[in-house]
Amino acid sequence: MGSDGVALAGFIALFAMMAIRVPVGVAMGLVGVFGFAAIRGFGPALNLLTTSPIRVIADFNLTLIPFFILMGVFATNSGMSREMFRAGQAWLGGFRGGLALSTIAACAGFAAICGSSVATAATMTKIALPEMRRFGYPETVSTGVIAAGGTLGILIPPSVVLAVYAYITEQDVGQLFIAGIIPGIVAILFYMGAVRIAYRRSLPEGTPFELSEGIASLSGIWAVLLLFIAVIGAIYFGVVTPTEASAVGALLTMVIGIARGRLDRRTIMESLTEALRTSVAIYTILIGAILFGYFLAITRTPQKITAYLTDLDLGAYGTLAAILGLFLVAGCVLDAMAMIILMVPIVFPVIQSLGFDPIWFGIIIVVTVELGLITPPVGMNVFVINSIAREVPLQTIFRGILPFVVADILRLLLYIAFPALILFLPRTM
Repeated sequence: MGSDGVALAGFIALFAMMAIRVPVGVAMGLVGVFGFAAIRGFGPALNLLTTSPIRVIADFNLTLIPFFILMGVFATNSGMSREMFRAGQAWLGGFRGGLALSTIAACAGFAAICGSSVATAATMTKIALPEMRRFGYPETVSTGVIAAGGTLGILIPPSVVLAVYAYITEQDVGQLFIAGIIPGIVAILFYMGAVRIAYRRSLPEGTPFELSEGIASLSGIWAVLLLFIAVIGAIYFGVVTPTEASAVGALLTMVIGIARGRLDRRTIMESLTEALRTSVAIYTILIGAILFGYFLAITRTPQKITAYLTDLDLGAYGTLAAILGLFLVAGCVLDAMAMIILMVPIVFPVIQSLGFDPIWFGIIIVVTVELGLITPPVGMNVFVINSIAREVPLQTIFRGILPFVVADILRLLLYIAFPALILFLPRTM
């Protein structure tokens, strides 16, 4: 069997294993080793197993992933997400649909210290959903807002998905984090606009605004502002590297939690355990990705796909549209991390050959991946909400996210038309 046949068999085996719920990292690792063995033999293939795990675990640049995960867990367990929701409610609650707007604002604030969409959606389901129910919000609105707002976790820095993209493509993770700031702000505005336009007839009236209550609510979010400035501000001004910033952020979050009486020894140990489990899962996927990368390299799959797409003569933006369409389709069956790790190594050489900026493409891909978090049949954020609020049918949640899918598509077109929205801040570093 030639290399093309081995590559085709490998991809069929990969998707077959994922279809029967074999973990993504394990599936990629198995295909990588056996596919490599089919061409070079089992001796060289097994040698990959002795080097690849060490390569990932010992990579200093990857240590920012567990630190940012730990930072998010500490923030969750110390109640910062609830304080952000209360502040949003105090300032935005006076508008029609104010609780829905407050939820989006709180999701954005929590994303700035968490970096995980799933964690953001899960946390806000517990906090915001009961409040919106109390004020008579339809289930489609309340769950749709939380599902869409949760996607901000992988765009607004620090983002674990952006860190993985930087590792795979060998880009500056600091520039990617800074590049996500303006698109993150645009996403907030688009989501709030989607709420007001699509659900204007079903939104309850707001509560009277009290300036004293608004000012008092700000005292609860100083910790979030401090953490964001300390981490992202330090990266932007070059005071520390992203890896150092992640360690500082995790430590500072723990110290703030202890000082405010929110974290004790038991909670800290639980946070460390939760962060360890999540980190191990991500590292397992990365190890599988490295093994799968050797398989791609020996079969020259990325080069062949690059040549094929180039020969189609679709033009730069036509080819980009085809790639984004592929990601949108994949988002219906894969989660965000799987899409980034599986597909970016294949399409990134195409993007380079077309002359697109890798930092710009990283944000474009993350926005595209965001759609996968809320579109059927997988919609990871939708399933997270359903696992917590089991009485809400999946169909209800999926109906609720339709306006936000439209908003995401419009945002994507905006970023493609105006790349400066993404590249302006990184170029000032």
